[in-house]
Amino acid sequence: MSTCQQKVQNPRRPKVRPAADLVEREDGFYLYLDMPGVNKEELVVDIDDNEMTVHAVSRFGCAAGERIHAFEFCDVEYHSQFSLSDMVDREAIAAKLADGVLTIYMPKQQKVTPRRIRIEVL
Repeated sequence: MSTCQQKVQNPRRPKVRPAADLVEREDGFYLYLDMPGVNKEELVVDIDDNEMTVHAVSRFGCAAGERIHAFEFCDVEYHSQFSLSDMVDREAIAAKLADGVLTIYMPKQQKVTPRRIRIEVL
């Protein structure tokens, strides 16, 4: 019995941490997560304080009764957590899913420029 056939009979999916790359650029941080088979409807990105959690389920359509001759992956549950730096503007984080890759853009906080406060005499 193939792994996929076992998963069809047992609906518990294996939990997998997706492969991830984190790149810093001048405008912010880019997090790339490899999540083949994930649809937008099965994807959740939550931010709670300094933690970002990514959760998704892939669905490749394994069905009971199929004759599978080769199968190297099947439905999985992706789960990953990341700590957010104070440099990240949490209100402007954006995500997009394309070709099995989730890209999360985390812009840097705007730098506060030092300035002197002018004092008025009344």
